[in-house]
Amino acid sequence: MQHRTRLLRTLADGQFHSGEVLGSMLGISRSAVWKILKTLPELGLDVQAIPRRGYRLSEPLELLDKEKIVNTISSAGTSLLSELEIHEDIDSTNRLMMQRAIEGVGSGHVCLAEQQQEGKGRRGRQWTSPFGCNIYLSFLWRFPEGAPESLSTLSLVAGIATAKVAEKFGLDGVGMKWPNDILIEGRKLGGILLEFAGENSGPCHIVSGIGVNYRMPSEAGSEIDQPWTDICTHSKKVSRNHFAAVLIDELLSAYDKFHAQGFAPFMPDWQRLDVCRGKTVVLQVQDEHIIGKAEGIDEQGALLLKTENGVRRFSYGEVSLRAMR
Repeated sequence: MQHRTRLLRTLADGQFHSGEVLGSMLGISRSAVWKILKTLPELGLDVQAIPRRGYRLSEPLELLDKEKIVNTISSAGTSLLSELEIHEDIDSTNRLMMQRAIEGVGSGHVCLAEQQQEGKGRRGRQWTSPFGCNIYLSFLWRFPEGAPESLSTLSLVAGIATAKVAEKFGLDGVGMKWPNDILIEGRKLGGILLEFAGENSGPCHIVSGIGVNYRMPSEAGSEIDQPWTDICTHSKKVSRNHFAAVLIDELLSAYDKFHAQGFAPFMPDWQRLDVCRGKTVVLQVQDEHIIGKAEGIDEQGALLLKTENGVRRFSYGEVSLRAMR
């Protein structure tokens, strides 16, 4: 695995590298280099081999770099970050962080991965996770006794933080669809999955999984069952490592504020980003489909829906925008 990682970091520039040079760099034979190269398509990577020129990836990659990310995080964020670990290939960042929580790691422990084999979305869906293309991030936050009562609003807090980072990088048309979809011009850019262990009133811990499409290959995107977009569609100037660093910084700051003040300080941002408010939507709650006009959220983050039977409150469900006639 160490040889493959070093090989990937060399090929990431998208330039040709001869088998002889690669073998010398790794201290292995050219045939051993070829054996490693043959495993790269398993990661969804296209390797081109041209006689007398060598090998290259059909598209360059910006692989995650721990040093670059940590050095970009602000001093305030660094004080809240207990550890950052980066994995090349993993089953699920959330699953790893839940295990880390059991092992006793500190609050503010963050995990990034180049690829997930079993990344999870909401309602048991698989989160499409091609290698080296997007942001797959999970982090742990611990709450002692006296934690905020509205822990369920943390998915909104994480979504707001992610949306604000997209705006910081100059992306237009950013919005939030309740409860935790980040959109650009109505297409999904990212999503949030929270896992909780402990007592509602504390002590407890939350593992927050954030997935953001940075550069989604079209073939991988074909597996997604809704309109989607990615950062590189809207800006070619955004560095993957820079985005990851600013995202970690913003999330740590947001959770620290939530820990101290609860959800109230985040309500204005939610109201600004809410793409559903004032629109007719369809809310799926288990097997029931409820049509109504979205009236925003309450202080616990529940959706308020104006229906034929009056305004109803929903703490969970899946919203889709209904075309107006």
